[in-house]
Amino acid sequence: MLPWFTNGQFPLYLAPMAGVTDLVFRRICKELGADVMVTEFVSAEGIIQADDRTRVYTEFDEEQRPVGVQLFGSDGARMAEAARKIIDWKQPDFIDINFGCPVKKVVSRNGGSSLLKDCPMLADVASKIAKGVGDQVPVTAKIRTGWDQELINAPEVCKILEDCGMQAIAIHGRTRAQGYTGEADWELIDECSRTVSVPVVGNGDIATGEDVERRRNTTGVSGVMIGRAAMQYPWVFRDAKHYIETGEHPEPLSIEERWALIHRHAKMLLAWGKFPTERHAMQSLRSRLMAYSKGLPQGKHLRNQFATVSSIDELDGIAETYLANYRAGSCTTSIPLSI
Repeated sequence: MLPWFTNGQFPLYLAPMAGVTDLVFRRICKELGADVMVTEFVSAEGIIQADDRTRVYTEFDEEQRPVGVQLFGSDGARMAEAARKIIDWKQPDFIDINFGCPVKKVVSRNGGSSLLKDCPMLADVASKIAKGVGDQVPVTAKIRTGWDQELINAPEVCKILEDCGMQAIAIHGRTRAQGYTGEADWELIDECSRTVSVPVVGNGDIATGEDVERRRNTTGVSGVMIGRAAMQYPWVFRDAKHYIETGEHPEPLSIEERWALIHRHAKMLLAWGKFPTERHAMQSLRSRLMAYSKGLPQGKHLRNQFATVSSIDELDGIAETYLANYRAGSCTTSIPLSI
C-alpha cells in the first residue's frame, strides 16, 4: 500500500495537466494543501534522448513530495528505460503512466487514451514498465472510463492494470470522446474502486469540500484528484480540508488575497529561471492568468488585458487599477465561494 493511503488518509491529488502543473504551480498547490503531486506528462522518447526541454518537466522540489512523474508513450520497453532514467535523476515517489490523455497529438502516436482501445498493448506497456522499474519505486496509472460511449471498459482495464503491477489507479470519469464535457460518471468510478484491491483515485467535477466529502462517503475511492478547479482556484485544497474537518466552508477570500497570489505566481515563475526573458515568462503565464480571472468580478474585462501582458510591472498596473475600481464599487459582480 502506498504510504499516503494508510492510516485512514484520504489524499487530495493535484491532477497532471499539460501546460499547467509546472514546478511553480505545484509549489503553490502544495502550500495550499494538495497532498500528492503529479508532473505534467513527459514523453518517454524525449527522456531517452536526454532532451533538456523534456527533462525540465520532471523537476520538482523536495517539499512537493510525494510526487510522481507521469510518462506517456506506447512502447513498454522504451518507457521502462525512460522511467529508470528519471529514477536515476530525481528519485520520484512513483512513476505514473498516462493512459487517459485525450489530446490528438498524443492519441495519434498510440499514447494516452488510445491504449484503452487496445487492452493487450495497454497490458504490455504497464507490465513492462512495472517489471523494468522493479522495486525502485511504485508504478501507478491514470485512465478514463473508456474510448467513447460504445467502448466504456474502465472496470476491465482496472483489473488488467492491477494484474500488471499497478499500485494505484486514477480514473477520470469521462470517455476520451467526451473530453471535458458532460458530467463525470462517479457511479462507474465507484464500480471500478470495488473491482480491484489497489487504491482508486477519482477525478472529475471536484470543486469544493462538499464534493470531496460526498465522494468519500458515497463511493469506494481512496482519494480524489482535482484538476480544472485548481487551475482557477488553487485554494480548493485548503477549503476542502477545512470543510472535511469542520463541516463548514471557510471565509471567502478577499480580492486582495487573490491578487496577491497572482503577483506571487508571476514572481515565482520569473525566479524559476526557465525562461530567457521576463516577456517569455509572462507570455507563458497568460493562460494561468485567464484561469485566475474566472474567479474575479469583471473577469471578461481582465482577460482582455491579460491576453497581452508582458511584464510584472504591467501586471501590477492592471491590479492597481482593478483594485482601485473595486474599492470604488465599480466591480459589482458577486464572487463565488470557490469557482
